[in-house]
Amino acid sequence: MDFKQAIAKSLGKSLSGKMQEKEIFALIETPKEQANGDFAFPCFKLSSVLKQNPVQIAGELSKKISLPKEFEKAEAKGPYLNFFLKKQNLAVLTIKRIFRGKSDFGKQKLEKKKIMVEYSGPNTNKPLHLGHLRNDSIGMAVSNLLEAAGNKAIKANIYNDRGIHICKSMLAYQKFGNNLSPEKVRIKPDHFVGNYYVLFSKEAAKNPVLEQEAQELLKKWEAKDPKTRALWKKMNAWILKGFKQTYKRFGSKFDKEFFESNFYNKAKPLIDLGIKKGIFKANDDCALVAGLEPELPDKIVLRPDGTSIYLTNDLALTKHKFEKFKLDKSIWVVGNEQNLYFQQLFLIFEKLGFAWAKNCRHLSYGMVFLPEGKMKSREGKVVDADDLMDKMSALAEKEIKKREPKISSPALKDRREKISLAAIKFFLLKTDFVKDINFDPEKSLSFEGETGPYLQYTYARAKSILRKSKGDLKKINAFLLKEPQESALISALSDFPETIKRSAQNLKPHILCHYLISLAETFNSFYHSSPVLKAENKELAKARLGLVAATAQVLKNGLELLNIPVLEKM
Repeated sequence: MDFKQAIAKSLGKSLSGKMQEKEIFALIETPKEQANGDFAFPCFKLSSVLKQNPVQIAGELSKKISLPKEFEKAEAKGPYLNFFLKKQNLAVLTIKRIFRGKSDFGKQKLEKKKIMVEYSGPNTNKPLHLGHLRNDSIGMAVSNLLEAAGNKAIKANIYNDRGIHICKSMLAYQKFGNNLSPEKVRIKPDHFVGNYYVLFSKEAAKNPVLEQEAQELLKKWEAKDPKTRALWKKMNAWILKGFKQTYKRFGSKFDKEFFESNFYNKAKPLIDLGIKKGIFKANDDCALVAGLEPELPDKIVLRPDGTSIYLTNDLALTKHKFEKFKLDKSIWVVGNEQNLYFQQLFLIFEKLGFAWAKNCRHLSYGMVFLPEGKMKSREGKVVDADDLMDKMSALAEKEIKKREPKISSPALKDRREKISLAAIKFFLLKTDFVKDINFDPEKSLSFEGETGPYLQYTYARAKSILRKSKGDLKKINAFLLKEPQESALISALSDFPETIKRSAQNLKPHILCHYLISLAETFNSFYHSSPVLKAENKELAKARLGLVAATAQVLKNGLELLNIPVLEKM
């Protein structure tokens, strides 16, 4: 039974059609406090319809509403009408829905939009770093949540594989590479290329002429100079090979990959349109500039020498994405240092007259800091994704061996990887991504508190109970689940679909993270207060086992939406 729909239908009858069921349904909330019931209807919007105070409306509705039999009562509290389910009914219906839905429990058909989520977006001149891991964690989780809400999410990556920054690593290799290769020096290929980007920065500090030489190399690249293009292809192949290894390990997946080199020179029709409309004009330095004032600062579209910049690429690629894939919406997951850039990009499309400009969204996120401070890749102080995962895996191995000294090598390898990935991803997702965060490797690996390993441990504990029981979970008498800890856990489980909805509609994975932590804490309280395998009788034991199984399923569903692996044993 859809409880919200039942409430909407009852309220619609009580209001004699003065508000449609669909509109009522959209307003129904899930209270944060259990004391306020299982569902709540705010009466503010009815105030203008009924010409009454919302507090008065809530009071009157509580007296005359005819409730479905599954509900215990409707109670007015200020301007809210709170609905309380009969706990036994909630237990039966919640467990039944979870068992029936299994891996699909929590998923809903709220929307049916085609949305492209573009994330990661690395430069092909250096390895992926900690910032990319936060970016990928957000991009994957948001895509999964959109899918869980009924949308078609296209996971996309754009490789920034051309431009002055790429030419700097190429120039350094030309001058100092001595025809070496990653295979010869036994270095992961993306790290090999990244070393030359760092080397360029050091050498240019001593010899500023190198900056001009890099500009000349970019001109040669755009002129399709064979020697320059051959070097570019070789170095790009190296770094892309390294990226794929890192993505595979971290679990980053993409449905579509774009390359800037395929779009940087395809913006001419848009540039011509901008010139025709008087939006793009040459400035005193002969650069082509988009006139955006007074709304925003003007933005360069082409350099004075005619070479493209990142905006030139985005003009062509964005138009291609909307037209080729028939998108309803496009989302860019990019750090907050690019806030102004995306405001300018979207305003340019608006001025050019594209209706889909309003369906472009920048999902801006904060920086990741370590005790050493902000990452600076040009100085070689970047926190490499590979190095971080290696460190986290080593820390996880120590913790595992403390608990299970005789664990087999294959099991140890699998477990340490999954625990370390859970630690990284959950730490990067549990805080609202608009905020800067301080990443603490040791704290993120704790088996207690608000961590990924704590959730994995809770799931493994539930699975251990189920393995020990060897019982049949059919025909569970959930009416027996009456204790406060049991009711609290059932209520938490019933909130999962609503949590998915809020997380998806707000594009906020941290909402789901907080829910999972709360669910795990509630389960562990239940576990300590309510014996499962040693319950008073077999029927109660069976009912509690059903509750354990339902919790394990919801934890797994939630973690998978966050792209975090579960473990059967810890």
